[in-house]
Amino acid sequence: MPDGTTTNFTDAVSGPEMMANLREIARWVKSSGTAEEREGLAFIDQRMRDYGFRTEVILHDAFISLPGKASVLVDGKPLKAITQSFSQSSPPEGVSGVPLYVGHGTEADFAGKDLAGKILLIEGMATPATAQRATNAGAIAHLHISHHEHIHEMCISPVWGSPGNSTRDGMPRTVVCSVDHADGSAIRDALAAGKAPVVTLHAEADTGWRKTPILVAELDGPAGGGDEPFVLLSGHHDTWYYGVMDNGSANAGMMEVARLCAERREQWQRGLRVCFWSGHSHGRYSSSAWYADAHWDELDRRCVAHVNVDSLGGAGATVLANTAAMAELWQLAASAVQAHTNQVYKGKRKNRSSDDSFVGVGIPSMFGTLSEQPAKHAAARNALGWWWHTPHDTIDKVDEGNLVRDTRVLGQVVWNLMATPVVPLDHAATAASLLAELEPLRATLAGRFPIEAVVDSAMALRDAAAALAGRPAKDAARANAALMRASRALVPADYTAGDRFLHPHALPMPNWPTIQPIRDLAATTLGTDEEKYAAVDALRARNRIAYALREARAAIADAAAALG
Repeated sequence: MPDGTTTNFTDAVSGPEMMANLREIARWVKSSGTAEEREGLAFIDQRMRDYGFRTEVILHDAFISLPGKASVLVDGKPLKAITQSFSQSSPPEGVSGVPLYVGHGTEADFAGKDLAGKILLIEGMATPATAQRATNAGAIAHLHISHHEHIHEMCISPVWGSPGNSTRDGMPRTVVCSVDHADGSAIRDALAAGKAPVVTLHAEADTGWRKTPILVAELDGPAGGGDEPFVLLSGHHDTWYYGVMDNGSANAGMMEVARLCAERREQWQRGLRVCFWSGHSHGRYSSSAWYADAHWDELDRRCVAHVNVDSLGGAGATVLANTAAMAELWQLAASAVQAHTNQVYKGKRKNRSSDDSFVGVGIPSMFGTLSEQPAKHAAARNALGWWWHTPHDTIDKVDEGNLVRDTRVLGQVVWNLMATPVVPLDHAATAASLLAELEPLRATLAGRFPIEAVVDSAMALRDAAAALAGRPAKDAARANAALMRASRALVPADYTAGDRFLHPHALPMPNWPTIQPIRDLAATTLGTDEEKYAAVDALRARNRIAYALREARAAIADAAAALG
């Protein structure tokens, strides 16, 4: 439960203050890299300076795709349609053909089919995964069937951040449009009936390099800046259309938490940096990815944790029990959610979304979206509301009471990260999550591949980290530095394939991807060549995770020495 200081902080969250800011934010359509985006950001900049923060607007090059006009014809009859961000622009005559229906576009749906040169018809919203599969299969286009009458804007690039020479081949090379459920279902049903409807797709996309802004607002902690630790609070500023819930409401919540923190600065234990990103909607997290790369060394040395926030206070959004957090921040999330909603926190693993661009650096993170619709799996609903990523995301879709509730949850975790002498990172929970992955493998690989030493090391880390709980700090600065070092070892092992300087693609990843080669080995048959090939990679994976555990255990030992 929150202590009195935290309760006073969260009780001070002001709905009228946030709604006044939100009404201003709602004036602009904020497409990445546009003049209107800069105008909207200027308002937030001024507000943050009013609240006492020093601010800087950084302009950087980003690879942005702003979708333009779309036209979908079925046997010459026009349908309502949109172009998806990072679609290829079609030739003047469009692309035409009888589409091939591939279900939801899963790997199984694609398997064994010759899709080269085809137009694909796919159920559901356009995603990076389906775009990657279609590109790799040689399809020329894909047409997506929305799950209801509204058509959602989507960014289909699987490449996290702006592409470089090493990743540009992974960009989509297909024409991609979407239609509503009724029109798309009619095409699907005609194909199922043996008919051959000819679809023609015209799509325009303004894709290329442009300058995009990042607003950085900062206040130093008690040590006065320099090399002191800080908490990173972030959310994107760019939007689809007016984007008042996504992400204007989150910007208002960030501003409110920043205002309340600034009023209580004498209680801070570390600094606060608030970043408003561009390129989330139209650049696959291009600003946060650039910032992680450009400020890697500073973030590695100084950033304690990253709290990201998206789409607060939606009308009807009553479910907060499923919001995501990395294992070491899970208890912090649970305490805040339960304190302000009386919901039992279920939690979920962080996925590849929501400007979570700092996993390679090794910074633990939490949230993204906080509150969801209770009927998100119903045919006509979405986790963030039917209006999400549509022109209907206007100020009437934000409920002031829900916005206050969500901002209290956000404020509690930010305040606890800033005001607690020893930063509340629970590395015992991280070790426990690794053990949950290793234990089945130990049984499967018994007598085939030795991982007992890794399991023992993870157990030792779990127990040593658990023993830190509740102990007072003799040297808080040393303890915090040690806990941060443990994060630098564990987070990349938990959320990347092991390279701290690359960004994993915006695609689903397994838990603890560093040990995936060991899982692959466990799936082979004893004595086969496939087993021998897999064993080569498994050895390297074992070394990688063993090293991460050794580094984390050394850091936890240092933290223990700094505590009473």
